[in-house]
Amino acid sequence: MKYHIISIGKIKEKYLTAGMDEFLKRLRPYGQVEITALPEEKMPDSPSDAQKRQVLDKEGEKMLGRVRDGSYLIALDVQGDLASSEKIAAAIADLALHGCREISFIIGGPFGLADCVRRRADWCISFGRITLTHQMIRLLLLEQLYRAIKINRHEPYHW
Repeated sequence: MKYHIISIGKIKEKYLTAGMDEFLKRLRPYGQVEITALPEEKMPDSPSDAQKRQVLDKEGEKMLGRVRDGSYLIALDVQGDLASSEKIAAAIADLALHGCREISFIIGGPFGLADCVRRRADWCISFGRITLTHQMIRLLLLEQLYRAIKINRHEPYHW
């Protein structure tokens, strides 16, 4: 299976990049993981609701443009379905069973996701109702992918 993470913004914190590197290393034997980080759109100071929507729409279209044909699209969104590790693992196993070769994940930038992304997504999931930075979500997504693979392989996560 191929996994494609499409996100907005760069990771600046070393502890997050170190964690991401660790999970990318752990995931390497189980599938290909590609990360596409796109630049943030400039948000004006004290933006109006219309300006916020315009920036989100630009970012959304940019991210959707990177989703390959045939890829199953999962958007990470605080408004999405609350997804347990087991539910994510089951969904990945079901997609693989039905011939899915690639899953794309979209993570919005600091201002969230555009409605066009939510509409296009095959599934919108949330890791909880708390607010986390978009950079942290990238790390958590990699960890959850690794955990899902271990669950599906009936292998221990901790050793």
